[in-house]
Amino acid sequence: MYEELYEEGRTTAEAIERLQKIISLLRSEEGCPWDKEQTHESLKVCLIEEAYEVTEAIDNLDWDNLEEELGDVLLQVVFHGDLGEEEGRFDLRSIANRVCDKMIRRHPHVFSNIRAESIDTALEKWENMKKTEKRGTLAEFMREIPKALPALRKSMKIQSKAADVGFDWDDVVPAFDKIKEETQELEEAYRKRDFGKISDELGDLLFAVVNVARFLKVDPEDALNFTSQRFIERFSFIEESARAQGRSLESMTLSEMDKLWEEAKKREP
Repeated sequence: MYEELYEEGRTTAEAIERLQKIISLLRSEEGCPWDKEQTHESLKVCLIEEAYEVTEAIDNLDWDNLEEELGDVLLQVVFHGDLGEEEGRFDLRSIANRVCDKMIRRHPHVFSNIRAESIDTALEKWENMKKTEKRGTLAEFMREIPKALPALRKSMKIQSKAADVGFDWDDVVPAFDKIKEETQELEEAYRKRDFGKISDELGDLLFAVVNVARFLKVDPEDALNFTSQRFIERFSFIEESARAQGRSLESMTLSEMDKLWEEAKKREP
């Protein structure tokens, strides 16, 4: 009955159509109970998780896994397209056509006689087209940044939009000074046991750190993820060293663990 679904698509169009048919079958009366119950709302977390798994595959240079994870993202898009078609709102065809129209519209330097001489001018034209389409205040553009975006990346986008209209320092030095200022204010809030203000000051400090990252052209999300992973590796060395000594971490002093921590740092390439 479903023999055609077992055959690989020979073209991209055939492969996409195969996936569409599989999703439609899974959501049909004779399909899967879980798939039939899904909604746009329930699938949000799935799409977010799949996007993170794609990112991890890229970071690991795992191309086989990247192919698989990109397929999972595509599955989510097709799933939403099937839901939209059921609701009479949109379908996969209209989704694809809409993004095609947007790409043509936002690349006048490619699809018309306007030319971009560099990446910077190409990005400038892209942003100008977005502003022309949206027609809103800068604050409204900031509010349109997805709330589900990681906080570090979201704050970087907000700062970049402010910088576009000149609300920015000329170089990174004042940004470094801002970190010192916010650190002092956080310490003062702690000394005063003003716990309501501690959260505000900590947020200001993190925002200032992101600003430095923006000036240095470092993605703060990637930097923090790298540091977190490195912490795990160093802590793993401490655990293994303690186990080799026949000891538990609980029985070690902070000084002893610090010594192993420094040894772990020296072993890093």
